[in-house]
Amino acid sequence: MKNDDPFMAALASGGFQVEEYARLHYPNGVLIESVKDGYENLANETAVLLQQENAIIYEAAFLHQGLFIRTDILVKEGDRIKLIEVKAKGCSGNSTDQFFSAKGGLDSGWKSYLFDLAFQTHVVRKCMPNAIVTPYLMLADKSKEATVDGMNQFFRISNSGSSRTGIHKRIESIEECGESVLTQIQMSEIVNGIINGDYAYSKNYTFIQALNRLKDLYVNDEFASEEVAFSKCKKCEFQTSGDHPEKVSGLQHCFQRCSSFGEIDRSIPNIFDVWNFRKGKELFKKGKFYMRDLDENDVLKEPVAGKLSPSERQWLQIEKSRSNDHTTHIDHVNLKNEMSKWKFPLHFIDFETSAVALPFTAGRTPYEQVAFQFSHHQMEEDGTVSHKGEFILHTPGVFPNFEFVRHLKSQLQNDVGTIFRYSHHENTILVKIYFQLMESTEVDREELCAFIQTITHLKKNDAIVNWEGARNMVDLCQVVKDFYYNPLMKGSNSIKAVLPAILGTSTFLQKKYAKPISEIGLSSLNFSSNHIWLSVQNGTVQSPYDQLPKLFENWDEFQREELISEMKDVSNGGAAMMAYAKLQYEDMLESEREELARGLLKYCELDTLAMVMLYEELKRMC
Repeated sequence: MKNDDPFMAALASGGFQVEEYARLHYPNGVLIESVKDGYENLANETAVLLQQENAIIYEAAFLHQGLFIRTDILVKEGDRIKLIEVKAKGCSGNSTDQFFSAKGGLDSGWKSYLFDLAFQTHVVRKCMPNAIVTPYLMLADKSKEATVDGMNQFFRISNSGSSRTGIHKRIESIEECGESVLTQIQMSEIVNGIINGDYAYSKNYTFIQALNRLKDLYVNDEFASEEVAFSKCKKCEFQTSGDHPEKVSGLQHCFQRCSSFGEIDRSIPNIFDVWNFRKGKELFKKGKFYMRDLDENDVLKEPVAGKLSPSERQWLQIEKSRSNDHTTHIDHVNLKNEMSKWKFPLHFIDFETSAVALPFTAGRTPYEQVAFQFSHHQMEEDGTVSHKGEFILHTPGVFPNFEFVRHLKSQLQNDVGTIFRYSHHENTILVKIYFQLMESTEVDREELCAFIQTITHLKKNDAIVNWEGARNMVDLCQVVKDFYYNPLMKGSNSIKAVLPAILGTSTFLQKKYAKPISEIGLSSLNFSSNHIWLSVQNGTVQSPYDQLPKLFENWDEFQREELISEMKDVSNGGAAMMAYAKLQYEDMLESEREELARGLLKYCELDTLAMVMLYEELKRMC
């Protein structure tokens, strides 16, 4: 499942960049290539190098009594070994306190990384009993600023990279990167505690017990007949999807071997699909899996005045599934009351952003938010819709956030109409830019910060300031959760699930958007007047996102040979993040740069048009 997630793919690529960057901190190392079959060959190659008095090895391999590891960076200086595990995960300084929870145990967000490092340390110590092995984590430090522009692009993500990481390294020394944004943290105390059993692997096993059990299972090719767990199975990455029906489902295999459910049919609605279902864990233990087996007592509805409560929404989904009811639900009275508060003209906005481990520009920190694009649709009281404006800034070496807010302000300051976002992202980004501005020397920072405060909210106990703006953006996602349910959404409230659902059930939208743009009184900044948003194939309305044009479609073979971005389309948020990263290439041809930018603009325009479509259908139903 993770392989099908564009965001996960982007994160994985960022991890490979950090790995290549970390190696520059220990130059002239020898890489143990994974070209030979068998763990023993790799371990033997490593052993030969370790016969030297001093050595630096990338991906050193160790094998001890059925335990095999690869280390990111290993440094040997006489009888001293530095074992360095590189992670793209962000840290704050070099204190080990950040790896513990408020209750004193290992923080759950770090636990898997810490046990991984403990496993590596354990195996190296077994293989080299006379050496002093000291483990380290090397992490992206969010308290450090890049001192050069283009750091991210020194390590280019490529589909044709020759190494395992698929990264083309464009520099040869760490000095070319300026000051390092990585921090190396000595982890001996925590790692020794894990190995000695001070921190349990699980409620049933210490580290050594878990290690022995897992090794025996692997060596004997036995199935781990542990108890299945609701939360872990729900998020299982070894599920087959509709795109890969030929694959074997690991989830199905586990269910058949370890649970009372036996063989399951994921095509039948089940409790994994119920939105935000906290009671699912309890029901799972009782052997209830399919929605058809649930009743009202399994949900315990708790009404909330004026809207659908979470439990009411859950039961609505279950009830409609049980009765094979495909009709939509809308709370006409309360939605109409909510809509009466909205002021025309209505503004629909969507942002495209990026947050990477290796900053694009000097002065920025790892994982600092970069807002490079927005789209803005506007609706008048008579129903007229226009793509009112947009912004994109992708110039290499230019931090876009402050110019982004200036353009957004110019778009929204001319009236007091209601502003809509979908989910929390836009509010989160603007709040982050607020604090970036407060630390900046921008001459108009006070004016820009005041604008941000008028359209956002910040309510946190630990915040320096708190506010709720007079034009605080309305979250259309929350409107959907409170007043609307469509069985075609299948428990998801993502705009990518909501849009196909409303288009699949609304004859009004189908008729309107099956016509060319010029015939429905809709303006567009990126599509021709004869563009048609909706396509129907075999009686099914196709998602407009699937109709977005491919990149470089009309380019000839000679032109394609000049491309360096390796992008094929921009049809989701992960691809948009990747496209922005590629646009930071200074040596990209202007024609390729323009094509990528056009793809981004079209994708972002559709995001705000999708919100318009949702609003139109909600209004019609009221």
